[in-house]
Amino acid sequence: MKITREAKTAVLILVAILLFIWGYSFLKGRDLFNSYTTYYVVYNDVEGLSPSAPVTLNGLVIGKVNSITFKDLVKGDLIVELQVSTDFPISTTSHATLYEPGFGLSGKQVALIPDTKNTTPAEDGAYLLSGLKPGMLSVVGEKLSPLQTKVEATVVTADSLLHNINNVFDKRTQQNLQAAIADLSKTMKQFDAAAQSLNGAISGNKKNIDVTFSNLNRMSGNFAKISDSLEAANLGEAVKKLEYTLANVDKIVNDVQGGKGTLGKLLKDEAMYKNLNEASKQLKELIEDLKLNPKRYVSISVFGKKQQPYTAPKEDDTKEEGTKTE
Repeated sequence: MKITREAKTAVLILVAILLFIWGYSFLKGRDLFNSYTTYYVVYNDVEGLSPSAPVTLNGLVIGKVNSITFKDLVKGDLIVELQVSTDFPISTTSHATLYEPGFGLSGKQVALIPDTKNTTPAEDGAYLLSGLKPGMLSVVGEKLSPLQTKVEATVVTADSLLHNINNVFDKRTQQNLQAAIADLSKTMKQFDAAAQSLNGAISGNKKNIDVTFSNLNRMSGNFAKISDSLEAANLGEAVKKLEYTLANVDKIVNDVQGGKGTLGKLLKDEAMYKNLNEASKQLKELIEDLKLNPKRYVSISVFGKKQQPYTAPKEDDTKEEGTKTE
């Protein structure tokens, strides 16, 4: 059978159309010979995600972003269409998370994070849960933002400090500082001279200083011996005896204050005190009368005269005789 020219032309045109369709799909990242599953995800902000961006699962590229369109022209939510080709089961509660690999030089990508606890597979055209993972640059920026604020505040403070220093250090202040530094230099020279003099004095009296330290060492040894002697003298027993003696003295004092014993009665018994006072007074009068009238008490009889009876002196006579004697 002979193929006509028209048939050949038709076949070529059909092949060209198929090649055009395949090439167009290939340029858009769609392979006509592979089957894809389409998923949709709603984001309120895609943060620069572009169509044909890779879709990964545990770091493996399993698809791409097919399109990004607005879902709501009021709120501005975006629908991202994902074309995925994988045998790994994707459940209905899996997340499609926007992330930025590395330092973000390759742009945003979508990572599928499957929920292994849910065994219900997501059908073609199902909506997955959205997620957002901050990129490294975003994390670094968040960490550096407080530091930047502190650095800016420090720079402002340093600028104010320098401004105040410039205002303080005027010409007169600089002259005063120069004078103070000159005085300080003189003082340091004087201290150096004094130190040299002190070194010379120490060198000249080194023998005396050595003797002094030797005496101090000897005194320290003597104190140690005294301490040993006191320790060996059983001070604890002596202290106990002293405490016992003081307790007895305290008991005696308490008894005296309580009117016990002769001394206590003498101090506390007023009647006894009056009797002693009266006896002392009578003894004094007796001694005075003995001095004035010894014949009343001592009678010497040469010829055997009878002893005269004692006659008590009158109180007035005693006072008069006492006055004459004085």
